[in-house]
Amino acid sequence: MTGAAPAPVVQAARIHKRYGPTVALHDVRITVAPGETHALVGRNGAGKSTLVSILTGLQAPDEGTVTFAGERAPGLGDRDAWRRRVACVYQKPTIIPELSVAENLHLNRYPRGRSGLISRRRLIRDAQALLAEWSVEVDASSPASELDVERRQFVEIARALSFGARFIVLDEPTARLDGAAIRRLFQRIRDLRSRGVTFLFISHHLQEVYDLCDRVTVFRDARHIVTAPVAQLPRPELVAAMTGEATRATGRPRRSRAPHGDREPVLTVTGLSLADRFREVSCAVGAGEIVGLAGAASSGRTELAETIAGLRFADAGVVEIAGRRPAPGSVTAALAAGVGFVPQDRHHQGFVPGMSIADNVTLTVPQRIGRAGFLSHRRRDAFARTMIDNLAIKAPGPELPVEGLSGGNQQKVVTARALADGPRLLVLINPTAGVDVRSKEFLLDKVEETAGSGAGAVIASDELDDLRRCDRVLVMFQGRMVNELARDWQDHELVAAMEGVNLDA
Repeated sequence: MTGAAPAPVVQAARIHKRYGPTVALHDVRITVAPGETHALVGRNGAGKSTLVSILTGLQAPDEGTVTFAGERAPGLGDRDAWRRRVACVYQKPTIIPELSVAENLHLNRYPRGRSGLISRRRLIRDAQALLAEWSVEVDASSPASELDVERRQFVEIARALSFGARFIVLDEPTARLDGAAIRRLFQRIRDLRSRGVTFLFISHHLQEVYDLCDRVTVFRDARHIVTAPVAQLPRPELVAAMTGEATRATGRPRRSRAPHGDREPVLTVTGLSLADRFREVSCAVGAGEIVGLAGAASSGRTELAETIAGLRFADAGVVEIAGRRPAPGSVTAALAAGVGFVPQDRHHQGFVPGMSIADNVTLTVPQRIGRAGFLSHRRRDAFARTMIDNLAIKAPGPELPVEGLSGGNQQKVVTARALADGPRLLVLINPTAGVDVRSKEFLLDKVEETAGSGAGAVIASDELDDLRRCDRVLVMFQGRMVNELARDWQDHELVAAMEGVNLDA
């Protein structure tokens, strides 16, 4: 007589979660069997992070149930009970660099001697024993700040296992690792699986799913789409589940333009490298051309765009803008060469919240609003009103502080400043993040309008709607430029390239 199958390590059923009007999860489910490595994939906004926060006890679902080994999940306040069941190793480490490895492993549960004081000898001894048990080759007495990303992850896994958890969520664990470190991580995961540890593996690199995982669950638009054995889900079908259609025409009318090779270049990048970010990148953007830089968060696309705009100092290579070579790592030099820049995070990089719209819009063009070294408030406000009209910024006047605007209007202020000096090259990173649909369309229309006047534009983004406006898209993967897609690309084709998947394999 065959015994009953073991209960799932974790099972979430009919999970719903809303944040005000936003539906984060709608009737989703996932079941992870003992000893497997189960992949959870989906585009940004699919609901992966929300589910992880529920599976790890950081928040409760509005509806639905979570069980561990057949038992209901503990209450949110019982952190020790959650730690015994599940742990998450995040892309951003939770190790405290100012403490030693041993102190991180036993944080808030230090061994004490008879006097009640912390016993450092026992602390080091117990930590070293824990590391040895899970084959982590790290000196327990060393400062955590000396750990590289790979060893930091291994220490976090050992810490999670020390609480008794045998279910580990790995959230983008390879995002900051090189190829050799990824192979070592995967071997460590396989070793731990043989010792009864179960993993939920979240990654934007779909090839890793096929290299490592047994089963895969796909979320799209806050809903469960499919769960299947990896071996039974071909790559094209997995990409189709993530994007919604196997092939989808973009539908938006394309402007008729000359091939990029026939245009005068406004940007030429040659052999550009930045340690741990991207390597030997070469590309060009012609006058009047919009070029996309696509890739996952760890691909290097953002860092490449920031290097072109002068925010980062490259280790090697040359950036030439409109025939000039601005000093590397100098925003001032890039601006003088003709760069207009929309940074990734408007709140921390894009504007000064307490300053007025007028001051924010004119930060980079003091020569337009002053004479003989003195700024003219009249000229400043007149210039700002022109930009407010041009960008359709909803505000009673240029004196309003930017912090009083909506997200979409704040982004318009950032874009207005990028356009203030008539740039030869416009560099935008996630230019429509966190804005409403109408503002998104308006901002992208403004990029097209700028290109129509003869400027070049680079849009670094992983949002397909941003990239649809591009004449061509350069795809980056793990720090290298791996593909170029013409403007008739389809969703499944671009997503596969961004995730490192060869659909012809």
